Amino acid sequence: MFYRHGCTALLALSLSCGTSVAWSQNYPAKPIQIFTTEIGGGSDLAARMVAPGLSANMGQQLVVNNRPSGVIPGEIVSRAPPDGYTLLVYGGTFWLGPLLQPKTPYDVVRDFAPITMLISSPNILVVHPSLPVKSVKDLIALAKAKPGELNYASPGIGSSPHLSAELFKSMAGVDFVRINYKGTGLGINDVIGGHVHLMFPSAAGVAGHVKSGRLRGVAVTSAKLSALLPGIPTVAASGVPGYESVSGFGMFAPARTPVAIITHLNQETVRVLNLPEIKDRFLATGAETVGNTPEEFSARLKAEIARVGKVIKDAGIRVE
Repeated sequence: MFYRHGCTALLALSLSCGTSVAWSQNYPAKPIQIFTTEIGGGSDLAARMVAPGLSANMGQQLVVNNRPSGVIPGEIVSRAPPDGYTLLVYGGTFWLGPLLQPKTPYDVVRDFAPITMLISSPNILVVHPSLPVKSVKDLIALAKAKPGELNYASPGIGSSPHLSAELFKSMAGVDFVRINYKGTGLGINDVIGGHVHLMFPSAAGVAGHVKSGRLRGVAVTSAKLSALLPGIPTVAASGVPGYESVSGFGMFAPARTPVAIITHLNQETVRVLNLPEIKDRFLATGAETVGNTPEEFSARLKAEIARVGKVIKDAGIRVE
C-alpha cells in the first residue's frame, strides 16, 4: 500500500512539474501588454527601455499601454487574467500610494506578483552652502540645537523627496518644517537661493548644482554608494543606521500568475537589465539597474511598506 501511494504521489508531482514546464515552454504565444503611467514619466521610461530587449528575447511584442498616473494602471492589472499577458511597470507611488490613500481599489501584496525591481534612483540630502553642515551628524546636531528652526523643500505630499525627509526626521529624531512647492524645480531653486535650508531631491536632478558648488551634497539616500555621485557617503553610514529611501520602479503580474511564467519573465528581464548598453542608458537618466529575484523584490516591498508606512501613520500624512 505504501509503495502504491508513493507512486501515486510521485506521479502527481511529475504531472505538476510537467505542467509547470509546459507553461514555461509555451509562453508567450501572443503579444504581452505592459500597463504603465503617462508618457514621459519614470515608469513609462523604464517600461520602454526594457520592452524592446524583452520582445527580441521572447519572440513576442511587448506593447506599452499608457494610462494616467494614480490607481488606474494598477487597477487594470489587478483585475486581469493571471496568465502573464498583462503586466504592470510602476514606481514607488504604486506600492506606497495605498498608505496615503486608504480607499485604493487593490492591495499591493495580495493582488500582485512581483517579478523584479527594474531600477532605482537615490535622492540626495542637499543644503545651502551657507548652512554650517558638512555631514549628517552636523545636520542632526544643528537640528537638535535649534528644534523647529530648520526647514526643507518638498514638491508634494507623498513624493519621494517628502517621504525621504520625513523618514530622516523619524529615524534621526529631529524636526524640520516642511515648505510645500508645486514642483521639484521650484524647491531646488529656493534652496540654491538660500530661502530654504535643505531638501532631498533626486540625485540626478541636482548633480550639476552639487558639482558646481551651488548646493552642498551631504549624503545619498540609497543603502549603497551611488555611481551618480561618487564620493558622497550614504545617510545610513553617516549617522542614521538602516536609513534607505530611493525611487524604485518595478514589474508586476496579477496575483496567482503561474510560478513558471513569473520565473521566465524574471530571467528574461534581468538578462536585459544586465546588458551594458541598458545599464549605461539608465545611468544617463539618473537611475541604476537592479534586477533582483521575485522573492528579493517581494521582501524589499514588504520591508519598505512597513518602514515608510509607520512614518506616514505617525506623521498623519494623507492625500485627499
